[in-house]
Amino acid sequence: MFPGASSGRDDADYVVVGAPLDVSTTFQPGARFGPDRVRRFARTYDDYDARTGHHFSDLAVHDHGDVRAWDDAAEYLEYLEGVLTDVRWDDAVPLLLGGEHTVSLAGVRAVEPDAFVCLDAHLDLREEYDGNSLSHATVTRHALDGWESDDSQSRQTASDGVADEAVILGARTGSEAEWERASESDVTVVPPEDVPDWTPDFNADGDEDEEPSVYLSVDIDAADPGFAPGTGTMEPFGLTPHEMRDVVREVANSSDVQGFDVVEVNDRDDGQAAALGGKLLREFVFSHADSVASSDGK
Repeated sequence: MFPGASSGRDDADYVVVGAPLDVSTTFQPGARFGPDRVRRFARTYDDYDARTGHHFSDLAVHDHGDVRAWDDAAEYLEYLEGVLTDVRWDDAVPLLLGGEHTVSLAGVRAVEPDAFVCLDAHLDLREEYDGNSLSHATVTRHALDGWESDDSQSRQTASDGVADEAVILGARTGSEAEWERASESDVTVVPPEDVPDWTPDFNADGDEDEEPSVYLSVDIDAADPGFAPGTGTMEPFGLTPHEMRDVVREVANSSDVQGFDVVEVNDRDDGQAAALGGKLLREFVFSHADSVASSDGK
């Protein structure tokens, strides 16, 4: 159980769901251990948050446990989407723990946000990687455009895109084709050096009177590998934990965030990546709950 996630399922405002999928990791595998490691290295954190005045254990967080992964990624994502959709139907916010970044597609399809916001070292705008159309390197592309798969083992033949726009914070690498896709109007790339000055500004449907819904994804490799070496594909010149924390707080405070995840944590370090992932999840819950309480006049 994630520490402090003491609420019953029926009363939960937030539901932690582990998704240990690890079938397309391209360099250092081990993302299957991510959910357990994030829970483990969050055990030392105090329940009380002085900034918001909240106790984590009072914020109606429930831990669903892990949704056991198997090799058919498309089938698994479809099942995981159903679990997360049930969370949304119960008016709770899913808190997804990966697993490789591909699991974010299930979260995006369950939430159906206007904007997909991602802290990530990589653009993840490929149509496929090494012949795999459901690789962790394709998640942002598919959140926007959907995907098609002709894999004979896959019962998922096509999927429509969901998000109207994507904001990729901290990206510092990608293929030429990815950078070309990133130049289109529905993608905003914020390089690491500009992240401290970024503020959320979403208007995906053009309606100034309605706040767009948001799905916030944290790929732990957005952090410089000096801070979080336990991830599949490290990329130098990344973000500091403070910068990632500030983004999470800003988005949770100022946007209609309906889903959140931390992905790509593995077991290739002494717990640095997992500790950061667990702390960012808590920061999201504290900030989101504080924002909801403020809007309700509490």
